Amino acid sequence: MTTTNDPVAAGEASYWEWSEGVTATPAGRAAYADESAKMDLWLQFAEARQAAELTQVEVAERLGVSQAQVARIEKRGYDAYTLNTLRRYVQALGKGFSLEVAVRRHAPEPRAEREAATR
Repeated sequence: MTTTNDPVAAGEASYWEWSEGVTATPAGRAAYADESAKMDLWLQFAEARQAAELTQVEVAERLGVSQAQVARIEKRGYDAYTLNTLRRYVQALGKGFSLEVAVRRHAPEPRAEREAATR
């Protein structure tokens, strides 16, 4: 790790060192991608609600649930969504919002990486 008197630069260097270590293996890259996707989902919900100019209370009223339940859906790291919850939340936002599911196919790992992972 690089030593510096600049705490921001030190934090950034520490993050990149950690990130390179975590993503050094195929399993690490997959876990990192999975966690990143979870983090992105809550943020997309909150941003979509704000774009619809709705409060959590208003979305909750449209869903027939409490504001606390909407807050849980928008909570960073929450990952217990059901497809029905996602669909209903997006419908509560109103026209102009849709739910899209994309399947990402990962490129096959190079042979050398596969062989190294099994050793």
